Amino acid sequence: MTARTIMIQGTASSVGKSIIATALCRMFAQDGLSVAPFKAQNMALNAYVTPDGGEIGRAQAVQAAAARVVPTVDMNPILLKPEGESRSQVVVLGKPIGSLGAVDYQAEKAELRGTVLASLERLRSRHDVVVIEGAGSPAEVNLKERDLVNMFVAESVGAPVVLVGDIDRGGVFAAFVGTLELLEPHERSLVRALLINKFRGDVRLLGSGLTFLEERTGKPVLGVVPHVRALAIADEDSVALDERRGRRRARPDELEIAVVLLPRISNYDDFQPLEHEPGVVVRFVETPRELEGADLVILPGTKSTIADLAWLRSAGFAATLVERARRSLPILGVCGGCQILGHRIEDPEGVESSVTSADGLGLLPLSTRFGAEKRTAQVEARAVLSTFLGLASSSTITGYQIHMGRVTPSAASPLFAVERRNGVAEREHDGAASSDGAVVGTMIHGLFENAAVLAALLTSLRARRGIDAPLGPRNPAVDEYDRLAAVVRESLDGELLQRILAGKA
Repeated sequence: MTARTIMIQGTASSVGKSIIATALCRMFAQDGLSVAPFKAQNMALNAYVTPDGGEIGRAQAVQAAAARVVPTVDMNPILLKPEGESRSQVVVLGKPIGSLGAVDYQAEKAELRGTVLASLERLRSRHDVVVIEGAGSPAEVNLKERDLVNMFVAESVGAPVVLVGDIDRGGVFAAFVGTLELLEPHERSLVRALLINKFRGDVRLLGSGLTFLEERTGKPVLGVVPHVRALAIADEDSVALDERRGRRRARPDELEIAVVLLPRISNYDDFQPLEHEPGVVVRFVETPRELEGADLVILPGTKSTIADLAWLRSAGFAATLVERARRSLPILGVCGGCQILGHRIEDPEGVESSVTSADGLGLLPLSTRFGAEKRTAQVEARAVLSTFLGLASSSTITGYQIHMGRVTPSAASPLFAVERRNGVAEREHDGAASSDGAVVGTMIHGLFENAAVLAALLTSLRARRGIDAPLGPRNPAVDEYDRLAAVVRESLDGELLQRILAGKA
């Protein structure tokens, strides 16, 4: 079979393409269709590991979960992980092929087009519908010649396009008209409908605006999707991080968790489950003074460990963290954050940095040595130490690892014992803890997607503070994908959507 396709493009970056694609994946799955997401090229530092050990953008893993299918590298054949100075690590079909500057990568695009289309065709041969997501805007005239993620994909497979605009930013009508005006006639013909996203208010107030759009552009409005509050679904990178800055401090009956906003932060979505817990305030902080009073400080992952270690020292965080550890106040390091908390980081081959070695903060009994091989794996592990994480010894967890360095604990007891990697039995140690258990580090991402870990940590932190209970229970029975799908389904012209999908619009 050859799957039908529908493509979500946007008037700009961060207008909500990913979340609309996620909603459609769940809606079509609810309708009994076999669905797969697809994004030819994703630039993101939030990544995920597929069951066979390939690396893809987190957004496509989320969309696969919404579609109720297992994520594969074909869903995101090209992943760009920014490294600074206009360079990115380029991941193709789940494996890194090197670090390229922007100009060099543009030269590679012609060859990568074949990779993109081959992945899409494999998905189309296995499913009924493929929901395709674009990137940025299709009207970036300087990028059109080497495009491989927007109209190139739509034209290659004849995918009907729904153009999404964000009304919450303002200027949505000009954005729609301007985008369509900059498209070539053959590109414009692929746009079958417009969709307004993130609306706050009474949709009846948009009546004249919707009429204007349809008359001016000749394109129907598929719907007006409201802003969905407190949606517990992992989101995209930079703009979502901007929204996390400046959050309020916790009240006396709440827990406060401070995540250090490293310049090259990666996989910050590790902490999203904490953000949706009642009685918990998660703050992404940029100054050392903001750590004072936090119940837990987290050093997250980073794409450039030694560079961010140097930033921690220059910004004054290093001294503050060392003092916090001296007072036996909880600190958690994840992946790059775990490496920073160790004694030593070696990078003799210049894998991540031109600096070949650096002393870590010395708070964990481990050291790191970077090498050319990247480790990407889904893992099953068993807790070895009892710490403020609250896990009893032998508690089991699942998660995934994405890192270049090999971490070697210098203490006899690691934090976790990894028992399976990508489904294969294996015995390997992970992470470490300080002698008093106040500082903990692990290389495993997705820790708080384990309900037992999340509950145990919060119970432990509340006990330290003398807080008896959370402010109110989170309802675990609520499926966030179903909640999102219900809102979007209610907001769309269902008949028009089916005509678009059937190629009859």
